Amino acid sequence: MSDTVRYERDGALAVLTIDRAEAMNALDTPTKVALRDAVTTAATDPEVRAVLLTGAGGKAFCVGQDLKEHVGLLERQRETGESALRTVAEHYNPLVRALAGMRKPTVAAVNGVAAGAGASLAFACDFRILADTAGFNTSFAGVALTADSGASWTLPRLVGHARATELLLLPRTVRAEEALALGLATRVVPAAELADTAREFARTLADGPTFAYGAIKESLAYGAAHSLSDLLDKEDELQTAAGNSEDHRIAVDAFLAKQKPTYLGR
Repeated sequence: MSDTVRYERDGALAVLTIDRAEAMNALDTPTKVALRDAVTTAATDPEVRAVLLTGAGGKAFCVGQDLKEHVGLLERQRETGESALRTVAEHYNPLVRALAGMRKPTVAAVNGVAAGAGASLAFACDFRILADTAGFNTSFAGVALTADSGASWTLPRLVGHARATELLLLPRTVRAEEALALGLATRVVPAAELADTAREFARTLADGPTFAYGAIKESLAYGAAHSLSDLLDKEDELQTAAGNSEDHRIAVDAFLAKQKPTYLGR
């Protein structure tokens, strides 16, 4: 994919690594393009049934926008009038849509600080496994910016409106154990165990009934914006599809045979 984004296949699991450890995995334009394309590839590849996103090194998952590059863009904006924030529409929005919207489980292995858009990327995943040395910081207001990369949608759904308002307006580093208590982390593990734990967790999801997982994700997203009556109709539609899936037949046959099912994701 790129020198700064590594894409690895581990069976049905796609492992995406932001690899700019020397820059705390900050997102410059080439990295944003590569990450957007890598997530899109994983989302659309029928052989990929789960995605694991992480950062290289032990200090940072991703600290968001590369501010050195951003300063240069602001200077160019003053000279030419060209917007310095086109990156939201061109890079962050399609990246988060692909990450949060894919019909397969996504896991963030948060190996260090996740700040700004980096925190938003972790929030957009279904699960967040944190090293005990990791932490989140929304950071946007700290540089007089508003939330982007979906944080104003995902964060309230994780911690509630009032706490999301606090974390966005008064940014601070939320350490791993507090993140777990708030609901920002699925699990906290010793830093030395993170890579193996997160990969095992994600691989288990990839081996699971991923057709049903996709339907559950769609149902949850639909229910967040629709009435109960509309949701019940959507559940009927999705359950009918799941009931007619190969995975459901495999599960029933395995149950009757008292065997462990081997799912196909369809």
